[in-house]
Amino acid sequence: MSEQENQPLPKVLIVDDSRMVRASIVKLIRGRFEFREEADGEAGWQALLVDPSIQLVLSDIGMPQLDGYGLLQRIRSSKLSRIQELPVIVISGEEDDAVRERARQLGANDFITKGIGATELLARLDSLTRLAQTRRELEESRAALAKQSPVDPVSGLVTESYMNWRGEQELALARRHQADLSAMLVEIDRYDQLITTYGAHVAQLVGRKLSGILSTRVRKEDTVTQIAPSQFVVLSPSTDLGGICAFALRMQQAMEKLVMTYREDRIRINVTIGVASSSVDEAQSVSELIGMAVKRAQAGRQAGGNRVVGDQGEVTQQSVDQLLRQVVSIDQLLGQIRAGEGAELDAQLPAAVAALMPLLQLIESRLGCGIPLDRLNNYNSASGVAAQGSQKA
Repeated sequence: MSEQENQPLPKVLIVDDSRMVRASIVKLIRGRFEFREEADGEAGWQALLVDPSIQLVLSDIGMPQLDGYGLLQRIRSSKLSRIQELPVIVISGEEDDAVRERARQLGANDFITKGIGATELLARLDSLTRLAQTRRELEESRAALAKQSPVDPVSGLVTESYMNWRGEQELALARRHQADLSAMLVEIDRYDQLITTYGAHVAQLVGRKLSGILSTRVRKEDTVTQIAPSQFVVLSPSTDLGGICAFALRMQQAMEKLVMTYREDRIRINVTIGVASSSVDEAQSVSELIGMAVKRAQAGRQAGGNRVVGDQGEVTQQSVDQLLRQVVSIDQLLGQIRAGEGAELDAQLPAAVAALMPLLQLIESRLGCGIPLDRLNNYNSASGVAAQGSQKA
């Protein structure tokens, strides 16, 4: 027996509320394809979640529970790539152009009528299943390549695995030097609605636009990656809470002004951003730090979107200004001392100690001159001042 004969037949999910239509399709494809039948879109969706062997979907439009449009929308917006990339053939009326156009915009790959012949149906199924198989093989090759390369060949951003590796290094460095590592999760608002209204390809173009904007706005030492079609993560070393909040607010406001044109429609794009800081949030790992940013972005989305959310809730320009004022300028303090204003600086001494502590530790390690680091640390802690990282440029 040949290797090809040992391979399982590709499986087709047939979703139609008419038992007769399902039976006629099964009759045409039996022996060439495995099949699974469901009577409505909701049952079809549940089948896709639990059955990874399904390679193609044949769906009617008018069905109870969840119609074909809803099923198609769920497929194309799924976070599971095996579902999102599935070929979908819509069963439509011969002259139903409006149905076809809406289904096409939602991501349908092909259309058939209920009276289609066996030869034509099998040819279409064969073509799309081969295409799906090729895509899977390409995706597997891309994933294998991504493990060896820090750059995702599709997005042009670094891979998620590289981001985690680099982030753990930066977090360890921040701990040693009492500095900070900050993260922000940038999410495109109403991404599912973009897919419904304009199609998956337009939603992907919006994602690429945001990717390009992030790539040009971050510093060289920052790391940007895409973790989902609508979500991007930025890791910023040596950046405190005030710095990351200021950067996130600038990004959110810049996206508010962005308008994309598709055909005759002007598409406005908003983002919701969650921010987190390793020192303020006491994150023990990069995944924990990013997880906090994800939760805050989710809270912002539930509150209506188009906002920045930090550990104290929504970030505004006023709150950013207040955070940035807390960053001590050593040059400014020295200038005040030289001007004879040292007596007025008592309230700022704890913050000054926190800012200078990495330098004092380095001096003590090199010279061993007896700087009372423990006493200074206790003084800083007793004053309730957390060590601040460098402000983001």
